[in-house]
Order: sequence, then structure tokens, then C-alpha cells
Amino acid sequence: MKTSILLTDLCFTEGPRWRNGRLYFSDFYRHEVLSVDDAGNLSIICRVEAQPSGLGWLPDGRMLIVSMLDRRVLRLEPDGRLEVHADLNAIATSNCNDMVVDKLGRAYVGNFGYNRHAGETPKAADLARVDPDGSVHRVATGFRFPNGAVITPDGKSLIIGETHANRMTRFDINPDGSLSNRRLWADISPHRPDGCCLDAQGAIWVADPGGKCVVRVAHGGGILQRIDTEHSAFACMLGGADGRTLFICTAPDSGPAAATNRAGRIETVRVEVPHAGLP
Repeated sequence: MKTSILLTDLCFTEGPRWRNGRLYFSDFYRHEVLSVDDAGNLSIICRVEAQPSGLGWLPDGRMLIVSMLDRRVLRLEPDGRLEVHADLNAIATSNCNDMVVDKLGRAYVGNFGYNRHAGETPKAADLARVDPDGSVHRVATGFRFPNGAVITPDGKSLIIGETHANRMTRFDINPDGSLSNRRLWADISPHRPDGCCLDAQGAIWVADPGGKCVVRVAHGGGILQRIDTEHSAFACMLGGADGRTLFICTAPDSGPAAATNRAGRIETVRVEVPHAGLP
């Protein structure tokens, strides 16, 4: 299958989310959250100086945005103001990255664990939960670079990619939002998971930057489908009117050089099984 290019001249995009007929996404080095419809019409939602990443929404429709470099979650108010929703510095030991928000407005937020661009030795990271009132809780520890995450349609399970462990890890979500019963959902070696999304058959589309592809993964690790991309694929999201358009965030690299080469893209491809769950 060959992808089509929806948008070009971007820097580095992450956190794609389909909502109300538009794809929302972050561009790290433009410091912007943007949205685009399936015809390619682009809009700027807001500017985040400390680099935006993961996106989600509270039940009342206000957007939540991960602010990477200062390790915060911001809240976009109806009048366009950005307010600090939560400060994650007590848990995050490096840049915050992806986030999934459940139907109750509880946000599960990962972080790098260490500064990989500065050449620091890799170390484990912890996962934070931000409740709708902005309170922050450490819900799981010892991740090898927690990254993209999904919540199943019943709201009872969270599955999160561990990029440096080549695996997807599953938790039960308890009624109070805590996590339990940690277990392996899939070993996807040699693929390294980044952004991901769930489909209606329970498979997960996973972006693999190193492999320059997205793969559709079954529980247990079977690769059901692979779509290759010219540049590295860093995140993906099912959307469109019928939930069967796979949007893919691609770029040659995620590092600071992406700020000037503006080779980032949003690509699309049609798939058989529609979106399910969150995000």
C-alpha cells in the first residue's frame, strides 16, 4: 500500500487525534498545535512555547496539551487562553511526551526518562496520571521510554508502548484511575513503538520510526499488516468520516535539525478496519 501526502512543509509532528471532522496534531519546532481537515485545510489552534506534544480533551471539550520542555499539561480555555492544568516535574525526569485522556478526563502522561539528545545514559521513566482537577499521581514505574498509548473501548485497559523495550505493555484501569495487573500485550521486535491507535478488531497500528513504517499488531505480537513510508513514521491515528483513514506523522528525524529542514509531513492511507477506543 502506498500513502498519499496530505500536508508538507512541517517540522516534526506528533500526537495526531481525530475529532469533529478534523485531525489535530502538534508540531514541536513550530511550537504550534494545528488541525487539518481531510481536504488539507490547515488551522492554527494555539502556540506552545515549550513545545507541544500529546493531546486530549476534558469531558467539557477543553483541550489538554502536553508542554514538553517545562513538563506540564496545559488547558486551552474557550477564550483561547492557555492555563497550567498540571505540573509534572515531581514525576517526570525529562521531557514529557505522549498522553492519552480517558472519557472521564484523566490523562496518562509519559516522559523520556533522560535527555537522549544530550547523550545521557538511558534510564527508566515513570507514568503520571493527571486527574480532571489537575492533581498528579504516579501510577506506574520502570518504563523503558513510555510512548504512545491507547485505552480500550470499555475504558478498562490501557496499553502503552515502551520504545526501548520493543513491546506494548497492558494494564487494567481501576475505577479510581489507578493501574494494576501489568503484563505484556505484545513483543513487537524488531519494531520500536512510537505513536499508536486502536482499531475495532482490537489490533493496534504502531508507528516505528527506525523501521520507516507503521505496523498493525495483534495481541501477542503478530504483525497483520505493514505500510512503509519514505521518511520515519513517528505517530499514527485512525480517523476520517468512517474511521478508516490512517493518518501518519512522518519526518526524516525528530531531533533539533527538524526545526529548520521542514521536511515533516502528514500522510494518509485507507485501511479496512475503523478506529476504536481512545485516543
